[in-house]
Amino acid sequence: MSWDILVLNFPPDIKLFEDLPEGFAFTALGKRADLIAKILEVAPSADFSDPSWGSLQGENWDIEINLGKEEETDSFMFHVRGGDGAVGAVGTILDHLGLRAYDIERQGFFVADADALKSFQTWRSYGDHVAERLNRGGPPS
Repeated sequence: MSWDILVLNFPPDIKLFEDLPEGFAFTALGKRADLIAKILEVAPSADFSDPSWGSLQGENWDIEINLGKEEETDSFMFHVRGGDGAVGAVGTILDHLGLRAYDIERQGFFVADADALKSFQTWRSYGDHVAERLNRGGPPS
């Protein structure tokens, strides 16, 4: 289970996902190899031995970066787990790439701020609750 952040080439001026014009077509983010090179500039410890599925570890957190199998990348996902420091890491990467992302948990655009941290902490609390219930043999709720 992960906290998921969707990266697309969102227009810089929209405030809500619903503000996308009808029929809006996202443009490609670029070549996967170029995205990896730029991510490594700010996260040099990231492992892209599988270019479609990178990983980045920090103190008490990890992020999987699903760039997909196509060389031309239209979108990608961050799958985040662990401690609060992961929120800043996602923000640093996005800022460096000059891209925006959508926080699926919060259903709003990702900004590495107190709201993103709260979203992540809410997701983590729910995940801990589900894991606890499963460990006791009960259904997740």
